[in-house]
Amino acid sequence: MDFTYTETQEMIRDTLARFLMDNYDFDKRQKMIASDGGRDPAIWQSIAGELGLLGAAFGEEYGGLGGGMTEHVVIMEELGKAIAVEPYLQTAVIGGSALKSTGGPLAEAVIPQIISGEAIIAFAYAEPQGRYNLANLTTTAKKDGSGYTLNGHKSVVYTAPWATHLLVTARTGGGSRDRDGISLFLIDAKADGVVKRDYPTNDGFMASEIYFENVAVGSDALLGDEGGALPLIELIVDEATVAVCSEAVGVTTRLHADTLEYSKQRQQFGQPIGRFQVLQHRLVDMMMEVEQAKSMTLMAMLRLDLPAEERMAAVSQAKAKVGRACKFVGQNAIQTHGGIGITDELAVGHYFKRATMIENQFGSIDHHYVRLEQLTLAA
Repeated sequence: MDFTYTETQEMIRDTLARFLMDNYDFDKRQKMIASDGGRDPAIWQSIAGELGLLGAAFGEEYGGLGGGMTEHVVIMEELGKAIAVEPYLQTAVIGGSALKSTGGPLAEAVIPQIISGEAIIAFAYAEPQGRYNLANLTTTAKKDGSGYTLNGHKSVVYTAPWATHLLVTARTGGGSRDRDGISLFLIDAKADGVVKRDYPTNDGFMASEIYFENVAVGSDALLGDEGGALPLIELIVDEATVAVCSEAVGVTTRLHADTLEYSKQRQQFGQPIGRFQVLQHRLVDMMMEVEQAKSMTLMAMLRLDLPAEERMAAVSQAKAKVGRACKFVGQNAIQTHGGIGITDELAVGHYFKRATMIENQFGSIDHHYVRLEQLTLAA
């Protein structure tokens, strides 16, 4: 199968790679995440305006470049190589997918704002009791006249401190784990009754605990049909999972490259440690894990348009493999570096943290093994 990128996709990758090399090196990233806001907003505006990359995966009718999921994969891999904290996943991949899938006036209004860098979307879907079950919701959206009233708690909402919009899953009917009765809303992040507790995450991002206290939203905030949003949410999460897998490819690529470079510099018994056969074997095994993770990610990307069961199986296969690659490459990078590998002063420790977080983002290795088993038995 041909995995060759088009000339335009190669241009997107090279353009972003050069920009990140010039503006997002490790020292600059450290200053960004240590600042009050946890990022430099000028970087996001440059990616939107100067580079025009926030529109890469949107149709020309919205002012985009006419791409799709492949462009997301290309961009996410480069962001992974820089462990960039930019809200691309939540805004362009997740928010963009929800809006493109449902269309209508809301999509026509918000997608151009995403492309211009004005809108930042946070995906408020996870709840403390939910684990990885997207239908396990206690957040409710009750009919109130022509609109709805939201109440509930969403946990670890990445990029929420910076968000202009919140993409919220809520129950408009049914029981707490029923597949029916789930709806999807896009609301103003500063709406009355939205209470946020912001905090930095272990991997350098920002997240929030969000509480909805009688938040009134209009009917125009509803994306898709009332009570029938779970299939769309599952699709959005599968696409986000593939995007995170691509980010992991970028992260593990850097972990391998930095470890290889360190093995050439670190001296032991009068010679570089990279000359020891055991380390050569380890570095080759790390490289193989990275290449296999990339192949599985691309395979899953190509299967996103298949029927739901086949799509979900492909995504679970990829995420389980990528999770194992993150663990293997990350742990071996730290072991090779020794104690210095987990210090704040060395980049490899921060890549390891991000790789560890990706292992469990949108489902752990065990979760995806179980999902794959269930899908296989059902088939």
